[in-house]
Amino acid sequence: MTSTGGLSPTARARLEEELAQLREQRNAAAPRLSEESVGDSADQADMLERAEAAAWMDRRINEIVDMLSGASREEHAIPPGTTVTLRFDDGDEDTLRIVAIAEDVDDDSASVLTLDSPLGRAIVDHQAGDTITYRTPQGEATAEIVELKPPQA
Repeated sequence: MTSTGGLSPTARARLEEELAQLREQRNAAAPRLSEESVGDSADQADMLERAEAAAWMDRRINEIVDMLSGASREEHAIPPGTTVTLRFDDGDEDTLRIVAIAEDVDDDSASVLTLDSPLGRAIVDHQAGDTITYRTPQGEATAEIVELKPPQA
């Protein structure tokens, strides 16, 4: 695979390790789910709980495979690695580096912002000068995009 999908080597390694663990857990659970017969209601509840856990593992496996291949971020107009400077309502400005997933930051010069966060999603399809609205735990907030700087090739 030639593309990193916007992932740092550390994030890629962490995802590959999680993927291997999930596949191992899913393979261990698969035979038991299909071989069991339904007994009393406690057995049914236990089987349903394990089936839901297996379905969650399947979804997470697919999500990680998409992230590793870069497919899950193709819909975003902003490539990971882009730097965005925002001016918030209180006048503070902050420069953030957009990443595909939360990862270890190699330098301290910029905070990170994930594309799937409320603020990250609000920035998509906007440009410098635009005012964006996003949700916070305290309610809606706005910020002005001062600068969007694509990653260096």
